[in-house]
Amino acid sequence: MSVRSAPEVGLPDVGLPEVGLPDVGAPAAAAGHPPLARSVARLASARRPLLVALGGLVALLVVLLLGLALGSVAIPLPDTVAILAHRLLGWPVVQTWPSTYETILFDLRLPRMLLAMCVGLGLSVAGATFQGVLRNPLADPYVLGTASGAALGAAIGLLVPVPVLLVGLGLAQLAAFVGALLAVGLVWRLARAAALDSLSSVLLTGYAVGALLAAGLAVAMVVSGTQLRQIVAYLLGSFATASWSQLVVAAPLILIGSALLTFRSRSLDAFLLGEETAAHLGLDVGRERLLLLGLASLITAAAVASAGLIGFVGLVVPHVVRLLVGPGARAVVPLSGLVGATFLAACDLLARMPGELPVGIVTAIVGAPFFLALLRSARAGYEL
Repeated sequence: MSVRSAPEVGLPDVGLPEVGLPDVGAPAAAAGHPPLARSVARLASARRPLLVALGGLVALLVVLLLGLALGSVAIPLPDTVAILAHRLLGWPVVQTWPSTYETILFDLRLPRMLLAMCVGLGLSVAGATFQGVLRNPLADPYVLGTASGAALGAAIGLLVPVPVLLVGLGLAQLAAFVGALLAVGLVWRLARAAALDSLSSVLLTGYAVGALLAAGLAVAMVVSGTQLRQIVAYLLGSFATASWSQLVVAAPLILIGSALLTFRSRSLDAFLLGEETAAHLGLDVGRERLLLLGLASLITAAAVASAGLIGFVGLVVPHVVRLLVGPGARAVVPLSGLVGATFLAACDLLARMPGELPVGIVTAIVGAPFFLALLRSARAGYEL
C-alpha cells in the first residue's frame, strides 16, 4: 500500500512546472508593457498643453465676466452678458437695464479688464523669455533695470509740473516708458563693453544699473513733497486709471511683441541647451539674444508704463506653467501668456473689491502661497 501511495503523494509535484509556466512568460509580458506605458505617457504629455490651454481659456472668460459684473455697483450677470451681446455682436436684445450699466461696463470696467489681461500676458511672456535666454530661474521682466528705469522716469514725470497728454498717455506714463527703454539700452551697452562672460555680464550690469537708478528714485521721493503718494502708488501697481486710450497704446506693443516671441520659441529651446550648443545648431547667438531680450524689454516697458510696477507675475507664472506642461518653450511661452492674463485679471478683481488695493500686493499674497504649494507637491525635482 505504501508503494502505491507514494506515486499518489508525488502526483502534485508533477504539476509544479505548470505553476511555473507563467514565470517563463513573465519577462515577455513585462517586456511588452514599458513601450505601452511610454506611449501612454507620451500621449498624456502631448495632450497636457491642450488641456491647460482649454482650462485657461475657460478661466479667462469666467474672470472677464465676473470682472465686468462685480464692483462697487454690481451688475447682474445676465444683464452683463446681454449688454455685451447687444453692443459687441449686435444681437437684438430687449433693454431691461438702466443706461448707467452700459456706461460702467464700456467706459470703466471693460478697458480695465482688458488692460489687466494684456499686462499679465506681456509680463509672463517676457519673464519666460528672460529666464530662457539668461538660463536663470530668478530672472524676471525687470532683471535688466526696466523697473528702476520706469519708476525713476515716472517719478520725474510726476514732479515736472507740465500737463502733457500724448496719444492718451500722461507725462508720467511717457516718462516711464522712455526710462525703461533707456535703462535697458544702458545695461546692454555696458554689458557688451564688460570683459565678462556674456550672460554674467548682462545680469551683473542689470543689477548694478538697477541699484543706481533705485538710488535716483529714492532722491526723487525725498524731494517729491505732495507727489509722494502718487509715486508710491505707481511703485505698487494699479489699473484704477485704465482707459481705452491707454489700452490702444499698450495692447499693440504687448500683443505683437508676445506673438513674435512665441514664434521665436525654438531659439529659447536652443538657449536652454547652452550658447555653445545653440551655436553648433546653427543659431546666431548674438543676434538672437539681442532680438529676444529687446522684444521682452519692449513688452515690459509698455506694461509698466500702463500699470506701474507689478511684481511676481513675470517671475512665477512661467515656472507654474513649466511644472504643468514641461520645459518646452513652444508650449511654455504662449501658455504663460494665457495663465498670466487670467491671473492678473483675477488679482485686479480681488484688489478692487475691498476698495482699490494696489494690485501688486494682491499678486504676491495670492500667488506666492499657491506657487509654494504647487512646488512642494511636485513629485520630481524641478529645473528650468
